[in-house]
Amino acid sequence: MTDLSTGTDAAGTFGGTAAPGATAAADSAALRQALARVRAEVGKAVVGQDGAVTGLIIALLARGHVLLEGVPGVAKTLLVRSLSQALNLDTKRIQFTPDLMPGDVTGSLVYDAQTGGFVFREGPVFTNILLADEINRTPPKTQSALLEAMEERQVSVDGVSRRLPDPFIVAATQNPIEYEGTYALPEAQLDRFLLKLTLDVPERDSEVEVLRRHAAGFNPRDLTAAGVTPVLGAAELHAARAAAASVGANADVLAYIVDLARATRQSPSVRLGVSPRGTTALLATAKAWAWLSGYESITPDHVQAMLVPVWRHRLQLRPEAELEGVGADAILRSIVQQVQVPI
Repeated sequence: MTDLSTGTDAAGTFGGTAAPGATAAADSAALRQALARVRAEVGKAVVGQDGAVTGLIIALLARGHVLLEGVPGVAKTLLVRSLSQALNLDTKRIQFTPDLMPGDVTGSLVYDAQTGGFVFREGPVFTNILLADEINRTPPKTQSALLEAMEERQVSVDGVSRRLPDPFIVAATQNPIEYEGTYALPEAQLDRFLLKLTLDVPERDSEVEVLRRHAAGFNPRDLTAAGVTPVLGAAELHAARAAAASVGANADVLAYIVDLARATRQSPSVRLGVSPRGTTALLATAKAWAWLSGYESITPDHVQAMLVPVWRHRLQLRPEAELEGVGADAILRSIVQQVQVPI
């Protein structure tokens, strides 16, 4: 099985040449190389999180949102800021707190003394990349303010719907070890995140490199001084999305995705398995990963590579499984081993 955290697969390195027999168009190859340069630019600021960088790029290609989970200090916020700068996209940050109101996210009507009427003042959600920092620190009422934005790419205030910029992606962070003063995300909102990426503490060599950079004067608040420069814009990203969406999928692979989903619903450790939205999400990310790897159609390897980050947050486990310490990742890896792979 391909490991997403390595950023490589059978086709070679991320952004490499097409697989044998593939006839990738010159423009697609150029777009893949540009996205590889995006990774290199992010790497100037973030060390040891290559898998998360790849996951964010896949989410952008598949028009999805990302939930970043990790302990404090593993560069979740820096990762999103660096990516937005490398892509030359607008980004805004919301620090979620218990007293945050829905209007603080979406915007609200304010009185204009000059006109004598009310005008709409856009909230921070009107951006390309929205960093929702510590999203689980705000009550469900405010969390739900993002539901329409994430699903419909629009915000409705006072009966008027307003479109969000395109591209639009929510990159939300949460701390998995702190529960005091937090509110669990509703299942309906969790299901709207395309990927859930876990950021671990970097390996020893990577952590030494982090310290070496700081000793040399690296300032995480000044990405321009760190040398992070824009290498891709919205127009190129739209073209890359179209190319990724054009990747083929034969009937056997589609049936394989469905069989995997049905296996989650029949698992004795799972109370609620993956829905059809989860199967379409897996297909979209597998297409993006296949295109990045230079393939013209997805294979079971691409499906398996994306299965855990796409489905880990969509499973509702039975209480007895949680008491036994069984996790969603382990269940999904077991299912991959059990379901027959099409040849």
